[in-house]
Order: sequence, then C-alpha cells, then structure tokens
Amino acid sequence: MAHHKSAKKRIRRNDRRAEINRRRVSRIRTFVKAVETAISSGNKEAAQNALREAQPEMHRGVRGGVLHKNTVARRLSRLSARVKAIG
Repeated sequence: MAHHKSAKKRIRRNDRRAEINRRRVSRIRTFVKAVETAISSGNKEAAQNALREAQPEMHRGVRGGVLHKNTVARRLSRLSARVKAIG
C-alpha cells in the first residue's frame, strides 16, 4: 500500500487512465469487428464504409498511446487488402 501522497495520487491516476485506455481499445475492436462482419457478408460497399470509419478510430488509438503505430498500419493494410479482394 502506498504511503506517500504522490504515490496515492499516482495510483488514482493510473486507475483513471487504465479505464480510458480500456474504453479506447474496446471501441477500436468494435469498429474492426464491423469491418470483419462486412467482409464476411461479402458486401464490398459496406466493408469499404466500415473500413473508412475504422481508420481514424485506429489512428486515434495510436495518438492515445494504446496501440503501436506499426500494429495499426499492419492491421489496416490487411483489412484493406481483404476488402479489395471482395468480388
């Protein structure tokens, strides 16, 4: 257990940041899942629209520090290749 005032504050802050980061990652997963379902349904236009909505959300994850830049680039590249391969 923390005894210093600054350590207690750091624990409170870490808890708040962890909650925010969990929400960010969850939101990104939801957007990616929407792209995945559109791809599996075979609807190219819906997949393109879902990918267009997912891209800025994933880049916000990079800016927020919850995902690595290269991870997002790789995932977007793979998703866009799969969207492009439809029909």
